[in-house]
Amino acid sequence: MLGIDTFARVARELRRDVLAARDRDPAARGVGPAEILATWPGIHALLSYRVAHALDDAGVPLVPRSISMLTRAVTGIEIHPAAQIGDGLFIDHGAGVVIGETAEIGNDVTLYQGVTLGGTGFATGKRHPTVQDNVTIGSGAKLLGPITIGHGAKIGANSVVITDVPPNSTVVGNPGHPVRIDGRRFEGPDADWIHLPDPIAEAIQALASRIGALERALSEMSDGKPEPVAEVRPLRSARGPNPAGG
Repeated sequence: MLGIDTFARVARELRRDVLAARDRDPAARGVGPAEILATWPGIHALLSYRVAHALDDAGVPLVPRSISMLTRAVTGIEIHPAAQIGDGLFIDHGAGVVIGETAEIGNDVTLYQGVTLGGTGFATGKRHPTVQDNVTIGSGAKLLGPITIGHGAKIGANSVVITDVPPNSTVVGNPGHPVRIDGRRFEGPDADWIHLPDPIAEAIQALASRIGALERALSEMSDGKPEPVAEVRPLRSARGPNPAGG
């Protein structure tokens, strides 16, 4: 059953959550803990989760899920009472955040709006992600299945991650793939297994090759001068010099 130690633990965890919001949310600069506690939906969702989780651990029926459902209606954030969440979680804005039953979140993690820590299929057992300490997950990112997100990783907005993520890496795209590890670009033969093909680029390349073959065949039939074959170049980075020299 619930005791004084349980309430003290919930109060301690809530204090860490409030401090995390104050330290990591630019909108909280100069705002006192009382105002954060009263007006931050992410804090409301975490407070409700902390209470519901304590009740769930104590074996109380119905009430933990009822708290979760009510919190979702009020804040737009759904956290299963059985999820394991460490200290200092910061949920910024929060609308659309979903944290599944077997999800595990470490300390000092940041989630932005629209993040899903979800499962795949109808399998039982561990089916949601494990997020280690100091991870940042961008808006709209979907982390699916019993994967592990390594310590200090950053997940880009709208990424879809279905494989383990190395520590201290930056992941972007759909499907998500590392572009940096420990601050360095992810390169080399070991990247082949994780850099899945880009179907759009492949389709454009196939069309360009087909057009080039048709142009050569047409040129041979008309005895004309062969036209240069179309070339597909990758888009230049938003930063740095234009590789085409433009």
